[in-house]
Amino acid sequence: MSTTTNQGTAANHGPGPEHPGATPAAPDASATAEPLLYTPAQAAEKLAVPESWLRRKAGVRVIPCTFLGKHLRFSEADLRAIVASGSRTTGPQRRRTRRTRMRSV
Repeated sequence: MSTTTNQGTAANHGPGPEHPGATPAAPDASATAEPLLYTPAQAAEKLAVPESWLRRKAGVRVIPCTFLGKHLRFSEADLRAIVASGSRTTGPQRRRTRRTRMRSV
């Protein structure tokens, strides 16, 4: 009896027991992974702030951002830094004293 193999089937393609030492291909991570850079709209949504606020602060370089040519983008590290810079520690609050007016006579 002779055995024939069908080389057109998916079972015969890719690494398998017949290819020792070969590593299996990684699944397509791009379908589930976060983007490398976020657009201002995506970043604003993640930060729950208005996109206009984000663009204005990035335009005057108050918050970390990335410019690709003229395109504004935000990395995950940029977003973490924006959140970290916005955190405030609680401490003793200063009492505001009321200023008195000097009357001229």
